[in-house]
Amino acid sequence: MAKAEPQLSNGLLDDVDMGEVEANKVTWEADWKPATQIRLRVKRAFLGWASVARRLAAPFRPKGAGFNASSRNKDLLRPTAWLDGLRGFAALLVYWHHHELWAHDGAKQSHFLEHGFAYEGNYHFAALPFVRSFFTGGHYAVSVFFVISGYVLSSKPLSLIHERDYVKLGDNVASALFRRWLRLYLPFIATTFVYMSLWHVLGLWIIDTNRQKTWPNEVWNWYAEFKNFSFVFNTGGNPWFSYNFHLWSIPVEFKGSIVVYTSLLAFSRCSKSARLWCETALIFYFMYISDAWYCAMFVSGMLICDLDLLAKKQQLPPVLSRLSSIKKFIFYHLLALSLYLGGVPEANRDMQSLRKMRGWYYLSFLKPQAFFDGKWFYLFWAASLLVASVPRIPWLKAFFEGGFCQYLGRISYSLYLVHGPVLWTLGDRFYTAAGWHQEAQLFHLKHWADKFGLPMAGPLGLEVSFLLPQIVLLPVTIWLAEIVTRAIDEPSVKFAQWLYSKMLPRAPAVKE
Repeated sequence: MAKAEPQLSNGLLDDVDMGEVEANKVTWEADWKPATQIRLRVKRAFLGWASVARRLAAPFRPKGAGFNASSRNKDLLRPTAWLDGLRGFAALLVYWHHHELWAHDGAKQSHFLEHGFAYEGNYHFAALPFVRSFFTGGHYAVSVFFVISGYVLSSKPLSLIHERDYVKLGDNVASALFRRWLRLYLPFIATTFVYMSLWHVLGLWIIDTNRQKTWPNEVWNWYAEFKNFSFVFNTGGNPWFSYNFHLWSIPVEFKGSIVVYTSLLAFSRCSKSARLWCETALIFYFMYISDAWYCAMFVSGMLICDLDLLAKKQQLPPVLSRLSSIKKFIFYHLLALSLYLGGVPEANRDMQSLRKMRGWYYLSFLKPQAFFDGKWFYLFWAASLLVASVPRIPWLKAFFEGGFCQYLGRISYSLYLVHGPVLWTLGDRFYTAAGWHQEAQLFHLKHWADKFGLPMAGPLGLEVSFLLPQIVLLPVTIWLAEIVTRAIDEPSVKFAQWLYSKMLPRAPAVKE
């Protein structure tokens, strides 16, 4: 066997042919020069900036759930991982919804997106049934948030109720209720305080803001608003938090959480049939009597979770068990119905207006008398049917268990918190430069107006001048969401757990 030739390597400890070194000795001795101070400074500066760049880019590398997580760690996913992915995708829909309406409101085109297809004789792709949920599906997504929360918050307590382990049930609900306010409002407090301070100190113009004369006055105004906004039994005042009015859903989330925990304890001793009937009756009460649509969504999530747990143990009520042979047929149709109802036109408090929308005439008669804002009635059904259908449609469940949706799910709360401030600061200026502006922007941001010179060509909602700014806006928003997740959201969860553990009585010392 012929002897293999040694491979040439430039490794630090590899052997080198000394003959080759001697042959090139004259050359390298002539070329070698000691490093000058300028070269060393340039090298150090380059390494310093490279280190900064790596740290700034680090949040873009998904932590915990990478984009290929599902293919590598399929067996490591939680049984409810699809809920995380669904929540993350819904957060992305909220982002897209707000950007669509913000930009097109400047061109007085947002009403074409908010109304139904063929509104005032205008036929836009973005307003088509089913399609419109992916352009203006923000309220659909928020409804999904509430149903998912009802499902997730009740999952562990319901499993303990099924096992009739009431001692652990009491411990679980006590811990969850203690930590819930902290988990929701600590990230809320941190992000809104930083946002308020930055735009005030830097002197940024933000539309629809009432700037205080000094920063201490601004802080006091922020505090005065927050203390009333976060009070769970607050029944009056402004329902919007002026320092981030997208966060109107956080107090609603806390109220719905209390409804779930209270209902779990109230129904914990009931029989299986009685518990299911009580959950159904509670939904009926919130929907058709009291106009508490968000409470109905939370209880709906609890009911779906209860039925899922029973299905795993093959203890579903007989009327549902008989339908198992055709469940694929049923849930595909429920998914289609969910997507249709999720695209309910937003401007529909007046049912006469909704009846003029193509495809909504007969559906408009279903709205209960108790509802003030009718869209939430249809969105209740849309969100509930979606959450019930996803785990029973394999390809859809696999999509939400994929790495992309799992990553969005991990940063979903932070994405919800930061997308508004990015839109009102950087986004408003980018859209103004791209030609999407109103009179207020032309007056206060006139140096930005039409600077990009982008064409308005393209279908409604997909114009070139709208899509190109997303090359910067979307990555920046996700980057900030990643930072907030690591620096604020995850530590807030750990702090709430730590604080609760410190509140518990210490176990008595055992005497020898």
